Parts: sequence; C-alpha cells; structure tokens
Amino acid sequence: MSLMRQIAWLVLGVVLASLVGAVGLSTLSLRQLMQTQLALKNADNAQALALALSQQGGDAELIKLLISAQYDTGAYEFVRWRGAQGETLFERTGAAKPGQSPAWFRELVPMEAAPGVAQLSSGWNAIGSVELKSHSSYAHDTLWLASRRLLAWLLVVGIAAAVVAWAGLRRIRRPLDAAVAQAEGVLAGSYGQVAEPRVPELQRLTRAMNAMVQRVRDLFEAQAGQLLVLREQVHHDPLTGVSTRKHFLAELDAALQRDDGPAVAGLVLVRLRDLSGLNARLGRAAVDDVLLTIVTALQAYPESVSGCRVGRLNGGDFALWLPADGVAAETAHALSDALRASLPAFGPGVQVALGAIELPRERPSSVWLGEADAALARAEHLSESRGGFVVDIVADPGVGREQGEGLWRAQLQEAVTRERGRLVEFPVRDRGGHVLHLECPLQLQLQPDGELLPAAAWLPFAARSRLTAAVDLFAVRLALKAIAGDGQARCINVAPASLADASFLPQLRDLLGQWPQATRALLLDLAEAAATEHFERLLELGVQLRPLGVKLGLEHAGAGLAQVERLYQAGLDYVKLDASVLLGVAGEAGRAAFVRGMVIMLRSLALKVYGEGVVDEMDAQALWDCELDGLTGPWVTASLHR
Repeated sequence: MSLMRQIAWLVLGVVLASLVGAVGLSTLSLRQLMQTQLALKNADNAQALALALSQQGGDAELIKLLISAQYDTGAYEFVRWRGAQGETLFERTGAAKPGQSPAWFRELVPMEAAPGVAQLSSGWNAIGSVELKSHSSYAHDTLWLASRRLLAWLLVVGIAAAVVAWAGLRRIRRPLDAAVAQAEGVLAGSYGQVAEPRVPELQRLTRAMNAMVQRVRDLFEAQAGQLLVLREQVHHDPLTGVSTRKHFLAELDAALQRDDGPAVAGLVLVRLRDLSGLNARLGRAAVDDVLLTIVTALQAYPESVSGCRVGRLNGGDFALWLPADGVAAETAHALSDALRASLPAFGPGVQVALGAIELPRERPSSVWLGEADAALARAEHLSESRGGFVVDIVADPGVGREQGEGLWRAQLQEAVTRERGRLVEFPVRDRGGHVLHLECPLQLQLQPDGELLPAAAWLPFAARSRLTAAVDLFAVRLALKAIAGDGQARCINVAPASLADASFLPQLRDLLGQWPQATRALLLDLAEAAATEHFERLLELGVQLRPLGVKLGLEHAGAGLAQVERLYQAGLDYVKLDASVLLGVAGEAGRAAFVRGMVIMLRSLALKVYGEGVVDEMDAQALWDCELDGLTGPWVTASLHR
C-alpha cells in the first residue's frame, strides 16, 4: 500500500474514531442526565401524590380512586400503595409503550431510574407509603433523537474534515509526485528541475533531488563534450576541420545507400595543383592558408544546403557531395570563380583544377569516384596547357527528369489511392541472431504495369508535391496489416516533411486507433533532421503516440546528436547510428572508441542503440564489442539467409 494511501486511511480512521467516540460519550452523558431527571420526576410525583392521598383521612376508596387517576394521567410503569407493614394494598401497572427508538438502541443504552417513594399519613397516624415509577420510553425517544442529531452534525463536520484532509494530502502529494516523476525522468534520460515546495521536509528532499539531477546532467554534458572532442579527432582533418578521406568516403557510401534524397546527385572534386612545389616556394604556413581558403569556399555549401558533405581526400584534394540534381556544374563554376578571386593573393602559381559529375544515386561509390577522378584528371591536364583554373563537367546521359512534376504528382496520388505498393523487409537483429524488428522501406508502383520503385526514385517528387504525409500513412497501413498477420514488429520511415503537415498526426492517430493490438509492435523512424528542424512537432508526436504503444527513434544519426540538450526531452525509444559513423570501425581504434562513447552517452538517456548499413563481418564484431543493441545492413540480411 502506498504511503499516501496509508496516510489517507490513518486520517479516515482518526476521523471515524473521533466521530464514534464523540457520539458515544455524548449519548452516555445524556443518558445519565435523563436517568437523573427520571429519578427526580419519580420522587417529585410520589411526594405530590402522597400529599394528596394523606388529605383523604385514610379513606381507602378515595385513595384508590386518586391512585388510578394519577396512573391514568401519567406514563407510569406502576403506581403502588403499600400498607404500614409493607404489604401491597392497591397497585396499577401496565406494559410500556414501544416509543420511536429502536429496540437495539434501548438494549444498547438501557435506562434505569429509581422509583419515587413517599409516606402516607392520616393525621398523626402513618397509613403506609406510595411508590411510582415512570416509563423510560419517552426518555429513550428523546435520547435517540438527540443522538441522531448529534451524529448528523458530526458527520457533516467529519466530511468537511475529510475534504480538508484530502486537499492537504493532495498538497503534500504534489511535491512527492514531482520528486517521483523527476527520478523516473532521470531513468528515462530527462534531467528536469522541480520547484521547491513550502513544506520544510519536502523542501529538503526536492533540493537534494535537484542537486543530484543537476550533477548527473553535468556529468552527461561533460561526457558529451568529450565525445565531440573525440569525434573531431577521429573524423575530421586537424588542419582544415573537414572530414578525413576515410570518413568522407563512409559518408558517401551511406548517402548512396539511403532511400531518402534525390534520385540524382552531384560530386565536385577540387585539387590544389603542385602542392609540393608550392610548399617549397611559398612555405608551409602560406600553403596552409591556401588550403584553409579552399575549405572556406567549400564549406559555404553545407551551411546553406542540408546534406552537403565536405572532405579532404589527401594533401591538396578536396571533395564536395551535393545531394541535389542539376547543381553540380553550377556549383563547380561558382567555386572556380570564388577561388579565382581569392587565391592569386597568395602569390603566382597557385592554381586549382575542378572536376564535377552528376549521376544517378544507384550507381556504386566506385563508379562515382572513378568518374570524378577522371573529370579531375582531364581538368588538371587542360590546366597545364591553359593555366589558371579549369573545370571539367561530366553528366550521365540518362540524368534528368523524364517527366514533369505534375505527372509525378498524379502518379503518386494514384499509387497511394489504389494501394499499389509493398514493404521491403530488412531485419534488425541482436547479438544472438534474434530479429528485433523489420525495417520496411516502401516501394511504389507508379504505373499500373510498371515496376515497383524504391523511395530514392519518387521521394524527392513526393516532398516537392507535399505528398509525403499520404505516402507515410499508406506505409503505416501496410505495416499494421502485416503486423496483425504475423505479430512481427515492423519499422516505418517517416519523412520530416510529414511532421510539418498539420493533418498528418490526427490522421495517423485515427489509423492507429483502428489497429490497437498491432500498434504496440509498430516503430517509426524519423531522420535526424526531425530532431533539429521540427523538434516541437517531434515532441508532440511522442506525446500523442507513445501512450498507444508506438516506439519512436532517430535513423541516420551522427553529427546531429551533438545537440544533446534536445535529446533530454525528445521522448525517444532508440537511435540508429548512421553507416558513415560505423563503416571501418574494426580497423580503426579511434572510430571504435567514438562509437563506444556514443553508445554510453545514449544509454544514459535510456535509449536503445542500433547500427545501420553494416557490410563487413569484422565491423559487425567490433560493433558487438561496443555493446550495440542491434545491427542492420547487407551483412545482417545475408547472415540470416545462410
């Protein structure tokens, strides 16, 4: 039994005991008073009757007549005339009237009053005595009525006292509940502070809890800061601050494997020519300034376009990944113009070559790098003859929109309306090989007789047409039907644009309400951008869906997790680390240390941690050693089919 319930029962017991005690004591006191009044009445009536009888000169008939008259006019148990020797000369008796008081009350509170006795005389001669006793039924009735009135008043007072006590208990319970919620929040990874109550004892408790929570939060933030430092050391070039070659290539592989993003993207390579000669002529410090100038020009794009990545491939080679179609050539020429304006200030002979390509994202990373290297080599060769800054552009002949956006919108709407789509299932398993849930990206059949297309082919147009909410609801509906069929948990990707649609959450709740059992096995993945760009909507999504049993998590998580103050409140259940963070972890101790630190940080927020895009068994083993809860990717899928 809870403490508050014990206190409530204690207060109720005290009130009831006080009520019963007050009624009992009052009843007994009133009973004693009534008995005394009855005894006095009997004595007074006996004296008055004796006086009247003594005036009859000893006439027996007159005495009997007066005794009968007295008996008939009063409520008496008996009126008795005794002789001088104590013998009964005349007596009138009768049964007592029941009255209004119940029998149990009369038995519980018996009332006995002494009969009244007075001596009779005729002149100077004693002729006996008279005895009489009044009925107690009227006294019982009066006592019963008084007790009921007293009980009613005390009940009113008791109810009022109970209400006041209940209000007081609620006031006491409020800070206790806040302290419990604060402690549970720490377990769930939330580090909120609680206002101190006015009660001194609870005030000390709350102050101690706040101090403990603040200390835990400080430790967490210190750990997160150390993790950021480690990330900078492992993933970034110490001179320029951009991604190292290995990390950039891992980011490129991860970007090409994702379902979200445009179908066509671009890659720009920039090379500072004759790096060793420049070091000899200008000095290492000046060349470092040249490299930083190139990086400054490149970093203007990630700051303005979400998803862009910049990396240093080697001494003088840099790469810029552009997750957008139709911008690679324009970006390369803009970079060339910017560098042509700034680099000559460092002296003669500072030249760069730029190679830009634009390809469909389904091409493997080796093709991307091969085409980009070839374009860069051609640009460098031309710069030897032309001098200065040369740009070479390569675009795949198949690149470009084959149809207008209006037709895309119509086809997407028809595919969703007619439910022409399916979920492709990729397992997420734990270290023991058990399937935790299935990742289920959606494929759509845009044309009645056409093939099923992955999200990379149609998602950009769905985002432009503001149809992501309808598509995501369709995917959730398919997942709920599948869960209802086999009971296996499934995970659906929700586009960040869907969170911005005001109608998405109400429709999603209505849909989930139709499948209450299957809803408990549903997981929703949101891109890391949801926590940074739509944080308030993410909070509302958690408030609305978590009571239904839906689990929420972030996918493709990486650098954005540095905003740890948002994770305190997000109400997430899990985080899926991006492949760019995990690839090559087996061969590099620094990357493994970073992953292990990130797992520790996320575990302190009570989050499950999964790894995405695992392609190598050695990486998988290294990630298990980092204590991840589950893995997914080509290696996981292949290992389950062995």
